[in-house]
Amino acid sequence: MSFSAAGQTTSPLRLKQRLVTDSLRKKAPDAEVFLHFPNLNQIPYYYHKTKYENILKLERKKAWDKVLPLLAEYVGNFGIDNFHKDTKLLWRLGQLYERMGQREKAVAYYRLVLKHHRTDIKQVQQYYDSLEAKNKDLYVPLKYYNELVEYRKSVSTFKPPRGVYTNMGDAINSKAEDYGPAVHSDEELFIYTSRRKGVKATGTDEDLYFSRNENGFWQEGQSFDKPINSIYNEGSACLSRDGKTLYFARCESPDGLGNCDLYSATRLADGSWGQIKNLGANVNSRSWDSQPTLSPQEDTLYFASDRLGGFGMSDIYFTHKQKNGQWAPAQNLGPVINTRESEVSPYFHPLYQVLYFSSRGQLLNFGDFDIYKAYRVNGRWQEPRNIGPLVNGKGSEYYFTINANSTNLYYARSEPTDLKNLDLYSFPLPMEAHPLAVTKLTGVLTDSVTNKPLNGIISIIDLDNGIEVASKYLREDGSFDFDLIDNSRYMMLIQGPDFFSIENEINLKEDTVLKIMTSLIDYSIPLIFKNLEFDEGKAEIKEAMKPTLDRIVLFLVDHPQLRLSIEGHTDSSGDPNANIELSQWRALSIQKYLEDKGKLSPGRIDAVGKGSSAPIKPEVTLEDRAVNRRVEFKLIRPKENATGGGDW
Repeated sequence: MSFSAAGQTTSPLRLKQRLVTDSLRKKAPDAEVFLHFPNLNQIPYYYHKTKYENILKLERKKAWDKVLPLLAEYVGNFGIDNFHKDTKLLWRLGQLYERMGQREKAVAYYRLVLKHHRTDIKQVQQYYDSLEAKNKDLYVPLKYYNELVEYRKSVSTFKPPRGVYTNMGDAINSKAEDYGPAVHSDEELFIYTSRRKGVKATGTDEDLYFSRNENGFWQEGQSFDKPINSIYNEGSACLSRDGKTLYFARCESPDGLGNCDLYSATRLADGSWGQIKNLGANVNSRSWDSQPTLSPQEDTLYFASDRLGGFGMSDIYFTHKQKNGQWAPAQNLGPVINTRESEVSPYFHPLYQVLYFSSRGQLLNFGDFDIYKAYRVNGRWQEPRNIGPLVNGKGSEYYFTINANSTNLYYARSEPTDLKNLDLYSFPLPMEAHPLAVTKLTGVLTDSVTNKPLNGIISIIDLDNGIEVASKYLREDGSFDFDLIDNSRYMMLIQGPDFFSIENEINLKEDTVLKIMTSLIDYSIPLIFKNLEFDEGKAEIKEAMKPTLDRIVLFLVDHPQLRLSIEGHTDSSGDPNANIELSQWRALSIQKYLEDKGKLSPGRIDAVGKGSSAPIKPEVTLEDRAVNRRVEFKLIRPKENATGGGDW
């Protein structure tokens, strides 16, 4: 068995983005339900025979109001082992809270059951889903999202995203595994781990490398060399703010306490590294300890370990620096962050109380390991949030790190077909991963006539900061929600099968709730837009007409199965033959605009001029004539979809 310093048992470069101003921002979400387990790092298992039997006695009597406080107190005394041995008590406590109308607490305990169970939990999942149905995120698949982006380029003035999954290239990556990135706060130094073959006598091949940034580009990676890199495996480093202390993992070393241990090294006056020290028994165990990250104040060190006595296969632990400068005994981070599965590669944001880490045991997961962020509010960890499909794919994602300005992210990922071969990637930070994305935009879309919910896709475009936001499907009840950055402008774009796209600019100051109503398209009735008015005797498209025509373009591009018929009409004044010719030119002018703007294939749009042959009403007044001067649009569904609502 070989051991990995940055992992467990072996199993175009930087992109620029507009800086988000941090002043007056909301920096944390609202506090959630507080779950406190003071015994977690004190005792492995809690059991009190008398108290437990009293709870059972009251449950048999169905004295729920008396059971609740006693069971809450009992569960509050849990040690780590209770979470998998007594999961049923978490389940019963959640049920009691739901029975008593305390929904948030019920959800919190159902989450713990789902994270720590080791038996069948279908019933718990059903209870949890029934309470959380309105909060499920329904992300649009990444492939379809990219298709939305592509057509938006041609029909919208919104800036397209700069792309995701941007490999950092040959200067950083090798044919072997490359992972464990750490970018220094000034983003001039990039440290990472690589398994590219070295010249070690023992044949081990895991070393620390670094790259310097010059003129916006990362240079060829260089080895740290001795004494940091040795004949043993080294990896997964983080650097103090002043650049003078390096924390890293070393494996199978004679002075180690376990498979892999955490070490520190000091930068000497001549620029070399020395004074390499094992962090000692307070931090390291007899197992694997690796992947260190410092808190913003650098008084707390977080790391991953698979030591015995944890919640799962590997957990995240922390140690704080004592007054004497020594590290205190390491403690488990708790059951909200850790699960029965594996939690690895923690990264603490250099400015905010946000911890990023990789997990395969959280409730929303897109692939194997996904990256999550968890906020620390009032000293307590909140429920981890998946940072979304623009980062997390069907493979594995680890070792997430971002620069201090929260503009660029760096992480390691693998393809589903080769989960072990990691490469390093970098691209602009998406909204879901941003530490300041804590302001809620929620809403619901309904039909203006029936008030019934509508289905479709909602996209949010950041107009100020250029931060990408993943698109979502509207939920069955027509609702949606996004976590965004306050004091920013956004464009909301909603597209659906039976209504024209909705655009709404939002100046987001605080948590905002929107109620949006729109009219459904009646495919049997021609559409007439009042603002499509040509100059007298002319057929040129006017600027005032373009916003309406652009909405039609967007709808046609988004619904490739639909065809469009355009009919031009005039009033009865003038020569009838001239009127037919004029109306024909107007219809053709609109057809050309739609085809050119949307890059539509020929044959999807028919254009015909009717002249004055089909008036809406007799022309008694000038207003009557104005009504008859019009352009009619008729959307035509293919026969097989004539009664359907599109392919959404």
